[in-house]
Amino acid sequence: MNRTLHRIGAMCAARPWLTVSAWVAVLVLALGLAGTVGGTPRDDYDVPGTSSQAGTDLLRERFPGLSGTEARVVVHDPEGGQLDPALLDRVIGELRGVGQVGLASPAQPSADGDTAIIDVRYTVPVTDLDADAMDQLRAATGPARDAGLQVEYAGQVPEGEKPSSHTGELVGVLIALVILIIAFGSVVAAGLPIIAALIGLGIGSSGILLLAALTNIGTTAPTAAAMVGLGVGIDYALLLVTRHIEGLRAGLEPRAAAARATATAGRSILVAGAVVLLSLFGLVFSGLAAYRTYGYATAIVVATVMTAAITLVPALCAMSGRRIMSRRRRVVDAEPRQRPPLTARWAQRVGRRPAGWALLALAVLLLLGAPALTMRTWPQDAGSQPTENTVRRAYDLVAAEFGPGAYAPLVVAVDLTVVPQDSLPALRDRIEAVPGVARVSQPIVAPDATASVLTVQLAFSPQDERSSELVDKLRADVLPDGAEVTGVTAVFADIADLLAERLWLVVGVVVGLSLILLTVVFRSILVPIKAALVNLLSVAAAYGVLTMVFQWGWGSQLLGVDRAVPVSTWVPLLLFAVLFGLSMDYEVFLLSRIREEWLATGDPFQSVVRGLAATARTITAAALIMVVVFAGFMTNADIVTKMIGVGLATAVALDATIVRLVLVPATMMLFGKANWWLPGWLDRLLPTLGRGRVMPDALATEDAATEASRPPEPVNAR
Repeated sequence: MNRTLHRIGAMCAARPWLTVSAWVAVLVLALGLAGTVGGTPRDDYDVPGTSSQAGTDLLRERFPGLSGTEARVVVHDPEGGQLDPALLDRVIGELRGVGQVGLASPAQPSADGDTAIIDVRYTVPVTDLDADAMDQLRAATGPARDAGLQVEYAGQVPEGEKPSSHTGELVGVLIALVILIIAFGSVVAAGLPIIAALIGLGIGSSGILLLAALTNIGTTAPTAAAMVGLGVGIDYALLLVTRHIEGLRAGLEPRAAAARATATAGRSILVAGAVVLLSLFGLVFSGLAAYRTYGYATAIVVATVMTAAITLVPALCAMSGRRIMSRRRRVVDAEPRQRPPLTARWAQRVGRRPAGWALLALAVLLLLGAPALTMRTWPQDAGSQPTENTVRRAYDLVAAEFGPGAYAPLVVAVDLTVVPQDSLPALRDRIEAVPGVARVSQPIVAPDATASVLTVQLAFSPQDERSSELVDKLRADVLPDGAEVTGVTAVFADIADLLAERLWLVVGVVVGLSLILLTVVFRSILVPIKAALVNLLSVAAAYGVLTMVFQWGWGSQLLGVDRAVPVSTWVPLLLFAVLFGLSMDYEVFLLSRIREEWLATGDPFQSVVRGLAATARTITAAALIMVVVFAGFMTNADIVTKMIGVGLATAVALDATIVRLVLVPATMMLFGKANWWLPGWLDRLLPTLGRGRVMPDALATEDAATEASRPPEPVNAR
């Protein structure tokens, strides 16, 4: 592997302008294709095998007019006056003329008459909705706004429209650039990782839109993919640039330094990227289409930025010559360091009492992770969105005027080929008698009399634990065979149950595959197991912080969340898959250098000291950049994106400090030579990814060949 990577780096560095031009051409082509034939991300809430899906399928088959996408128009007079029925009828008429709308129900007025709800049903599911459906909805309700009334929108149509502001992300990138300038002391060196990551991100994001033209991609999947891709893209490029500068300081010419950096850092990048991709592969086992799209989207971006790191970055490094180094470092200093670096002194301090430091780090992580035991999950809904979002304002109006359960009522779908039609009144009475049910509508029968629908309004908000308990009670004790509970609240309850059940399967698959890969790479039993355990601790700590911030409300107002909300059901499983991969990135970076020192010296203590001294600065800078990038996503208006940003930033910060600077070196010093033990029979069975050393001696021959074929360097390159 090392020789192959060396040759790739040498080839790209030998033809830097050709390599950069090829990447720019691919970027332009990808952006052009995405803009012309790319699709639009849409949420798919189908949950196969659940009771709510059975009810939805029944309506799609027997009652298509009530089975498609739904939207609700909430009209309110801010002055508290009575709404004009003629004006509402005009709005309803406009709504009935909107494309794909099958039904616009008569306005449902509030008790004081200053608010009304108009239910709109589409003839197609949300995945087949016109791209401008929300614009059409706004246009149809224009008469109400022209009359000075407040008009807000609720339901799947407006919920699928995500805010497009990227201010926080752009600020994060600018701060990352400042951090890199401080770390390298060179604008050129700081700009290379940013440029490479942005080019890879642009191509990967275009690939997501092209994939969206072929299959459903969730509306928040591109944002999550961009968040992860930008972070790992900068990290991977940063690692290679750091190794390149080390080569320059050791006396290598730019082309040879870029080739050797690709051979050494490139191996770590490929392994780290492979672990991230394996972690994302675990989302396939979630049982939910929306999660699979998160995995596809993020994998596309990660694969693209990883490729950019091992091909584009060497070309940019060679093109930059020695300008990539700060002025102070352009003259190679042959004087030995008078004093070990701070990180080496820190590692020696940890090594004096490794057991105590390990226990201290473990206690901190467990303390932060403890609140996760009380975590309650619920898919994001309008009640958890920021107040500047129209669906949140609609939620507040409906809750205040009609009751907390009116925003997302249950829908009972009845198969009249199984349940006699004359039993519907009695069924309605039984449902209405259940404690917690506020009201039940009269049955609506399909034109062919094969299905019926009853709308059930609960006395609780959708996020209330009693709502999901009431769904279970209706299914178990009240409804006969042939009647199913569906609707947004029931679907979300089923999603929460499904993901809670599948979480452990995903964890098992991701951890198992990662253990196999790390065992092959590091030829060790103990190192992969320890890596998996400390990464799980980082994930648990992130879960605990999420619980404290959002569920307990500690500091949530600083993030624009005005009240305590459950952790979104979408977050824990997705966060695990992403975090496990990202945390393993730093583990691979650190362990690769420690193993290199171990193979060179055979000293288990000094190999940890030297490995940490060589990588701590890079890992710290990379982690700080990731934290800043993820913190930028906390400013996003979408609550799920906020939660993902908080979770990722927390885990990366903990991973780069408590885990990498304390727990990992302490445990490795405790276990000593046992870290690298591998049974002989297993060593023979495992495939070999190149030679055992991270930087084989054969690379010296490759370097010599690279130098011999090097064209004369321009005079101003220095």
